[in-house]
Amino acid sequence: MISTLISSKTRIKLLLKFFLNSNTTAYLRNLEAEFGESSNAIRLELNKFEETGLLESFAEGNKKIFQANKKHPLFKDIHNILIKHVGFDTIIENVINNMGEVDRVFVTGAYAKGLDNPVIDLIFVGNIERGYLTHLIEKVENLINRKIRYVIYQSEEFEINVSMKEQDACLLLWTKE
Repeated sequence: MISTLISSKTRIKLLLKFFLNSNTTAYLRNLEAEFGESSNAIRLELNKFEETGLLESFAEGNKKIFQANKKHPLFKDIHNILIKHVGFDTIIENVINNMGEVDRVFVTGAYAKGLDNPVIDLIFVGNIERGYLTHLIEKVENLINRKIRYVIYQSEEFEINVSMKEQDACLLLWTKE
C-alpha cells in the first residue's frame, strides 16, 4: 500500500527505520550497510527529511546521527500510517483485544529495529491461553500477509528471563495500562 503513495524505496526504508520505532538512531554508513544502497541516495533522502524537520541530527564523534523528530506535527500521523502498513493495528484489534489477560506486547527482531520483514516477532506477556492465541494469530496472518512468530511469558517470567538489554531492544506495541 505505502509503495503506491511513496515511490522511493529508500524513503520508505527510512520512514520505517525512524518512525516505526522513534527511539532508533542511525548514521549514514550504518544505513548504507543495512539497506544495501548507495550512500548518495540515502544522504539525499536524509537531507530532505532533515530540511523538513522530520529528522533531527546530532554529532557523535565524527558521525552525524539521525533520529525522528517526535515533536514534528506529522510525527504521529506518519507513525500511525506505518503501524497500519505493517499490520500492527490489525494485530491489536484482532488478537490482543480478544485475548483477555494480556499485560504487554512487544515487537522484537527486524521491526523493533525499523526494518521491513515478512515475519513479525512478538512477545506476549500475561496469562495467555496458547491455543486460542494460535487460532487468532493464524487468522491475522492471512489479513496482513505476514507471518507472526511469538513467545509467551507470564509477567514474572518476563522480568526474570528477559534482560534489561533485551527489553531495551524491544518496541512496546501495546500495554493494558
